[in-house]
Amino acid sequence: MGSDAVLRISRDVDCWVFTLNRPQKRNALSAELVEALLAALDEAHRDQVPLLVFQGEGKNFSAGFDFTGHEDESEGDLLLRFVRIETLLEAIAGSSSMTLGLCHGRNFGAGVDIFAACRRRVCTPDAGFRMPGLKFGLVLGTRRFRDIVGAGHALSILGEAKAFDADAAARMAFAHEVVAQREWPQVIAQCREAALALSPETRGRLYRVVDGRSFNDDMAELVYSAAQPGIKQRIAQYLAG
Repeated sequence: MGSDAVLRISRDVDCWVFTLNRPQKRNALSAELVEALLAALDEAHRDQVPLLVFQGEGKNFSAGFDFTGHEDESEGDLLLRFVRIETLLEAIAGSSSMTLGLCHGRNFGAGVDIFAACRRRVCTPDAGFRMPGLKFGLVLGTRRFRDIVGAGHALSILGEAKAFDADAAARMAFAHEVVAQREWPQVIAQCREAALALSPETRGRLYRVVDGRSFNDDMAELVYSAAQPGIKQRIAQYLAG
């Protein structure tokens, strides 16, 4: 993909780096970007790439769902977009590759969920996180967040759409490390070494056993919440507020 593509991909033999490339929109997840990520993941999985890295161009990793023009979309169209985002989260969380999220700047909603879906999560000291989906009735990535930070933190943060910073993310193990961007090459090198320590088959088997989750449950919760009538009105009220 070219430098103007919504997703840039750097391909080495054992490490692919996916860079969300909509800096003018703070890397918000348009339908085009989500589909590009899904296609890139399918390709990487076919090639059994050991390490997949996710990062963002510009001031942050991702501002989450792109609401641009949502007024002109039907509720069915919006539901499909949310389903495709959940499909993306499942593809990352269930990947047989080592997945590394590199997060900086202020991040929201589904962008935070992508970071959470990665097995290794590293953020910069300036990183911030907020997941406001429940403000418009959307249950997206909730179980995954709970599994990482615990039920108490999840109830408090998600129920009140609280923002939290890098220090809080580290205390809750939402971020495994807090390091400056200049140190990201070393982080990638360490993850590459860990990913290559196991064969693709063994790595995939290990992840399946350790995860021990039903992704169908997450999709069902998302669909039920997004399919409730009035999603457009709830989004409009959230954006107005």
